[in-house]
Amino acid sequence: MNGYFQLVITDHGTGIKVFKPTDDGAPLEVNCVRDYLDDKKIEYDVVKISEAVANQNEEVVIFTEAQIMPEREYCRFESSKDRMTVTAVFYPPTEGAELMTEKEVLDSLAYRKIVYGIQNDAIHAFFEKRQYCTEIEVAKGKPVKQGQNARVEYHFNVNLRPKPALREDGSVDYHNLNLINNVNEGDLLATLHLEVPGEPGINTLGENIKAAAVKSAFIKYGKNTILSEDKMTLTAEKSGHVTLKEGKVTVSDVLTVENVDLSTGNIDYEGSVVVKGVIATGFSVKAGSNIVVKGIVEGATLDAGADVILECGAKAGGNIKAGGNIISKFIENATLSAGGGITSECILHSNVTSGTEVNVTGKRGFIAGGKVIAADKIQAKILGSEMGANTIIEVGSDPQVKLRLKELQKNIAAAQKNIENLKPTIDGFSKMLKAGAKFTPDQVANVQKLIAMNKTLTQQVQDDTQEYSDLMEKLAEQKEAEVIVEGTAYPGTTVNIGELSMIVKKPVQYSKFVVKEGDVRLAPI
Repeated sequence: MNGYFQLVITDHGTGIKVFKPTDDGAPLEVNCVRDYLDDKKIEYDVVKISEAVANQNEEVVIFTEAQIMPEREYCRFESSKDRMTVTAVFYPPTEGAELMTEKEVLDSLAYRKIVYGIQNDAIHAFFEKRQYCTEIEVAKGKPVKQGQNARVEYHFNVNLRPKPALREDGSVDYHNLNLINNVNEGDLLATLHLEVPGEPGINTLGENIKAAAVKSAFIKYGKNTILSEDKMTLTAEKSGHVTLKEGKVTVSDVLTVENVDLSTGNIDYEGSVVVKGVIATGFSVKAGSNIVVKGIVEGATLDAGADVILECGAKAGGNIKAGGNIISKFIENATLSAGGGITSECILHSNVTSGTEVNVTGKRGFIAGGKVIAADKIQAKILGSEMGANTIIEVGSDPQVKLRLKELQKNIAAAQKNIENLKPTIDGFSKMLKAGAKFTPDQVANVQKLIAMNKTLTQQVQDDTQEYSDLMEKLAEQKEAEVIVEGTAYPGTTVNIGELSMIVKKPVQYSKFVVKEGDVRLAPI
């Protein structure tokens, strides 16, 4: 039993008697006494109350000279903010005063409109064996049982940010990236787990509490896949490489060639392409899925729907684009753009753009010259060079969004110009028609084409304007972007985070660049 107290009325005033806890009960807390006295509007000496609670010797301690009227047994109710629980704390009567009845407690709950989840057994147990200054749950609501959204479980690697492992000597292992998801015919690719509706709850006031709405989902599938009749599973129709792009699962074939040169010509393939040797200068490879090149890429063009993996590297004017990641041993005097991450041992005098992050790791780990852009993070050992190479590092906004904004601006301006050019002809035709002018069928057909074109252009402007507004909101979202330097950032390096900028004036070591207090600042790694 917990420790408790009792008020005692004497000839010298009103006092308090404190009883020690028994067995494993908790000692009386002074706030329990003060809550009671405040509820009853009884004045008291805080110091004397505190001393009595601290001593707990069952001696009467007078805390006021006033002789109060006898107080009956008392119950103090407390309801949680969400109205899901009601607790009660019982206090003993002053010596000789009346006890409460079980019916009084139930009536008090009813008066407070507590109608659901009344814990009759707990209330009855108190009257069987009174325990004072102890919190008792006297009403409990039915909690909401939240449902589960439907989800698609993929049975292959869907990670967009692979990171090559470092060897013991500090070099990067680009040969074992596990980015090729090879599957066999009949392999399970995806499973749909249906939504589970929630169950409403009821609070102690008897009010219904709705469960959150659950979302449905479905498996999006592409070529070389089979969706089951119940639409719950997706399997591979043939062996190949499986990818997830824009939420759609596709299995593609893998085309393997020795080299891309005069013997093959340019390659445009729907699946994945593996080049065992090199891609000669001036040639191009376009693949609907991955492109893997074992040899060097020099002055060639690569365009992959998924990942590009260059086991040697790219240089001398190479132009490489990937819907997923780009992983290359080195990047020199090349232009690269990836929807996912870009990983390399070094980037030299190149224009590199990533939709997620750029990691330059390994023995050298430097970015020198050119411009490197990433939406979230850029990490390298060295930025810039002692020779002061003009190096621009930029994070904090999706580069693809910026490009799309420029494209939309151009499209909107062109469409509005065409609408303005069409307007005089259409307006003139309308005026002449109202005036009773007659037109040949060919003239009417031509004007109808112009009206249809005007309608299409107007709708295009509306759609493009809406997309432009949505992208601007996305661009304005605060991102916790950062630039991490594991070694040295040399003077002359420009670091842009969002719309803010910093030019490195003196060597910076082992730091990261972040936005703080409205400016680009340095912070420890």
